[in-house]
Parts: sequence; structure tokens; C-alpha cells
Amino acid sequence: MAETREDAHKAFDLFVASYELKYPQAAKCLTDDRDVLLAFYDFPAEQWMHIRTTNPIESTFATVRLRTKGCGSRAACLAMEFKLTKCAERTWRALNGSALLPEVIQGVPFIDGVKKEAA
Repeated sequence: MAETREDAHKAFDLFVASYELKYPQAAKCLTDDRDVLLAFYDFPAEQWMHIRTTNPIESTFATVRLRTKGCGSRAACLAMEFKLTKCAERTWRALNGSALLPEVIQGVPFIDGVKKEAA
């Protein structure tokens, strides 16, 4: 939840130092994936909340999984999953900072969640 990547690295180092003796494999795993875990700092700050959570994926698939057990053939099951996902889609809200998505897709650089201005 740090404001900048630099602050996040400091907090990350403190966390690893605090727990690596007790949980060495977990600390190694986190350290190996540090760049991936902190990659959201390269995106607009408005979108960080969405990037740091898997809840939308889990919620959608939980709904589908509960209703598709034993639905018959593979084709029937796929059709049911598609329709359930389309129904769930109606209640989704737009991403925070959705107006910035075209810039993200075009590869406009963001540093610590702020658009990098051309020099």
C-alpha cells in the first residue's frame, strides 16, 4: 500500500528481513517475484485497486461453478457458462480510471501511478 515504488521496496525489504528466518521458502518466493509483485506501479494509480485484487475473477467463476455442476454434455455446459457470465456481467461496474485504458494499451509510461510527461 506504499505510495511509491521506492517506499514499496523499503517495506518489502523490511518484511523479508522480519520473516525470512521463520519462513525461508516463502521469503525466497516473494523475493524471486518482487518485480512482478510490484509491477502495478507502472499503471495509473486509479487502477491499482483493481490490479491488486483477484476478487472479480473469483466472484465471477464462483457463480458459474455453483450453477454448472452436472449440466450434461460439454456443449450444454459451455453454453450455460457463457450465459451465466453474460448475466453476471450486467452488474459489473467500470474500472476506476477506465478513461486511461487507451493510454495504457498504447504503452504510455506511468511512474508510481502518474503519467510520465515528455521532456
